[in-house]
This record gives sequence, C-alpha cells and structure tokens, in this order.
Amino acid sequence: MAQNTNDEPVEVQVSQEELSELLKVRREKLDKLQEEGRDPFEIVKYPVDKHSLDIVENYAELEGKEVTIAGRLMAKRIMGKASFCNIQDRDGKMQAYVSRNDIGEQSYADFKKYDIGDIVGLKGTVFTTKMGEISVHATEVVLLSKSLQILPEKFHGLKDQELRYRQRYMDLIVNPEVKDVFLKRSAIIREIRNFLDTRGFLEVETPVLQTIAGGASARPFITHHNALDIDMYCRIALELPLKRLIVGGFERVYEIGRVFRNEGVSVRHNPEFTLMELYQAYTDYNGMMDITEGMFRQVAQAVNGKMTVNYGGYEIDFEKPFARITMVDAVKQFAGVDFDEIKDTAEAKAIAKEKHIEFEARHEKGDILNLFFEEFVEKNLVQPTFIIDYPVEISPLTKRKPTKPEYTERFELFIVGREYGNAYSELNDPIDQRKRFEHQEAMRAAGDDEANMIDEDFMCALEYGMPPTGGLGIGIDRFVMLLTEAVSIRDVILFPTMKPLQ
Repeated sequence: MAQNTNDEPVEVQVSQEELSELLKVRREKLDKLQEEGRDPFEIVKYPVDKHSLDIVENYAELEGKEVTIAGRLMAKRIMGKASFCNIQDRDGKMQAYVSRNDIGEQSYADFKKYDIGDIVGLKGTVFTTKMGEISVHATEVVLLSKSLQILPEKFHGLKDQELRYRQRYMDLIVNPEVKDVFLKRSAIIREIRNFLDTRGFLEVETPVLQTIAGGASARPFITHHNALDIDMYCRIALELPLKRLIVGGFERVYEIGRVFRNEGVSVRHNPEFTLMELYQAYTDYNGMMDITEGMFRQVAQAVNGKMTVNYGGYEIDFEKPFARITMVDAVKQFAGVDFDEIKDTAEAKAIAKEKHIEFEARHEKGDILNLFFEEFVEKNLVQPTFIIDYPVEISPLTKRKPTKPEYTERFELFIVGREYGNAYSELNDPIDQRKRFEHQEAMRAAGDDEANMIDEDFMCALEYGMPPTGGLGIGIDRFVMLLTEAVSIRDVILFPTMKPLQ
C-alpha cells in the first residue's frame, strides 16, 4: 500500500526499494521531532474521556460539548486550511474535522505531516457534518506515538491468513471486526463463570507444571526444572488436582485454564488451548449432562441473544433436549454392527478387518468399538448429542456401569461431528483405579506414549476417600468457534502456535 497526496490508502504496487524509502521518511520525521525536543514517546499519558461508541450512542447529550479521544490515525483528507481524518479507538472509528484556524498554524502544519498509523490524541466539540456523520470538531491534535511501519491496505494487503495469525496486532488494526470475535470470547468465558458461580462452584487454580502428566490420554510437553533437577510436564488436563480438592472437602470446584498437548496443528487443534473442568460431589454423569445442557443454553442466550446458531451449514438448536444414545447403539445404527453380540477381542478384530477398520495389535474390544464410532458415527452427529457409556479400555478414570462393567458412566457431547465436552461418573475406587493405571502403564510400555502414568499421590488421595463425583471438561476454544461461527481454532485464539519464520 502507498498513500496519495491526501494520505488516503490506495492500491498500488510498491517495490522493496520504495518501501524502504517510505520507512526511512517516517524515521526521519521522528528524528526531527526528537531534535526539536518534541519526542512523542516522552508523552506518558493523555486525558481520554470518551470513545467513539460513547459519542455515537450519547450524541443527543454530547452535541456541542467538549470531548477528548485518542486512537490510531487511519485516514486523512487534506483540503488546504482544513482537513478531515478518521481516528480508530477500541470501539471503532470517529471522524474529526481539523482546521488551521482552530488548532493553530504550527499544530496544523504538524498534523499534515502525521502518517497513517500514528497514534494521536484529539480534543474538540461533538457535531454532525452536512453529510450527517457524527464527528468531533478539533481544537487540539497531539501526536502520542509515531508509527514507523506502514499498514497494509485492508482488502488487498492482508489476504495472507498465516500473516494475520502471526501478526495479530496488525490484523486487529486493519480488520477491526476481528475484535468482535475476541470480545465475544471474553463474554462466553464470563458467562460460563456466572453460570457456575451462581450454582455454588468455587473457581480455583492448580499447577501448570506437574511431575506426572495425567488426567487425559495425550502426549505432553516436557521441560526441566533446574533447581530441583527434575523433568516436569506442562499439564495436559486439570482433572487430578481438582479431584484432590474434592477429596479435601470442596464439593463443587472448577478451573478455566491453559493446557498443553504435544500433538498436531489443525483447524480444530492448537498445542495449547483453554479448558474448563468442573467437579461436583454426590452426583454422576447424568448430573453432568444436565449441567452441560443448561450451560450451553444460558451462554448461547446471553452472548448471542438466542438459543440457535448456524454452523457448518446447519442450524443448531440448543433449546431442544439434547439426544442421548449409547456408543454401542450409535455404532449399531450407523455401522450395522452390534458390539453387544461380539464375544471378545478376537471377534472384534475380525469384524474390523471385514469393515476395513485399521487397528493396532494392542487394541482390545473396547478400543475397536471406539474406532468404529470414530469412522461411522461422529460425522452424523449434527444436533447436540450425548454419546454415553464408553468402553472401559478408553476410560481409565471413569466409574464402571454396575449392570455392564465392561462399559463406564462416561459421555461426550457432539455437535456437527465434533466433540465439545467429556464427562464421567468419576472413579473413586482406589483398588480399581490402580488396576486401570497399571493397564495404562502396560500400554505405555507397548509404545502408546499417550497412555496415562501412575500418579501415586493421587492414588493416596483416593485411599483417603473421595465421595461419588461427577466431572465435566469443555474445550473453550471449540465452544467459542461454535458460537462465533469460526472455521478454524486459530480464528478464536489471539496468538495461535506458529512455526518461527527463521
């Protein structure tokens, strides 16, 4: 992008040599200001009392009154002794009328030298132009920060999606509508907290660095603690510390925080992401289903003003009761295979071969049931659906179903083929839990680096006694994607993980 004589963005091709010259001119302007003792970077504050949205929404009250605003200079139209400019602040843009007669000859000469991207402060009175645009008639314009880079032109200069993620600050400047997603993200998290706080849940914080990577099946990031001379793990889940608090007597706890999984990057996965986990004593996974439905409804209504959202070409309805179906019944419905009729692992593997489902030698019947679910079922789950009663082989921290001990009281919530929540009736039998951990250790020894490790301190906690407990985890980023209709998880994370350019 270059600028014409009126400093309006125009679409032209700029060579590297020309770009370097433009950047040089900006630095020379700064040098001159500093030589004259007018270094903008020495200004430490500016008395802002209004923002663009305040002025627009309260125009009747503010018309003719003095206001002080500040923001980034995004456009400038020089018309001899008077000019118009646009100032972009946190809420949007505000037009200002700047006249030599009102701000003085020297200040006006300085103003004409300001560049697009500079941060300026502006004082003046509120009025409406002949064209009907609410504006500020400036009596003072002050340079608060000099921009030494050149902004790309919105529609032509910032098409590179990777550049937008890598330089989010520039994305936010040039595409201010991007802010709306992150304002909504903040509102979603705030409403989740409100939902839980009003139901007696206590928000807590647990360690990010842990000596055992537990609570989920995932590959951890490993770091080293120099003072203790031990390897530590960035947490992959919030589960085990929160359960310790249930043992300690807190009956309802939750945490919203970053977790880290050393896995691939895709439109649905980022190596660090935000997770919400809650635990409630004296309830089970049915209680967690009720909480999940209530939370999705309340948050959608509070943030979007309705209980429906359009996503992936579908209208998702949160108001209707969420469907509930066992994993076995779902596989029977969509794959035509009834795992209740399959006797053992050998028979399950034979059917998997027949259906061209790839599996590993270590996989057991329950693992293969899950592979069938992933292949045949997930993509068909459009409206909110709880898939319940997962096989014990893939649920090492979940209480078994008393009537079918090869399955567990666990559910996952699926919407438009994606998982949005995972919940259990938590396993509180320390003897059974140790056997599950030992099975996970055997899988780890067989090459599964996502299998759980034995957490001896957690085992000690369980031996003191944990009440019957329900637990729930919801991926905040995916929830935000759903409510903002975002295509990629990178669209809802301000600074997604990126490979360095060098």
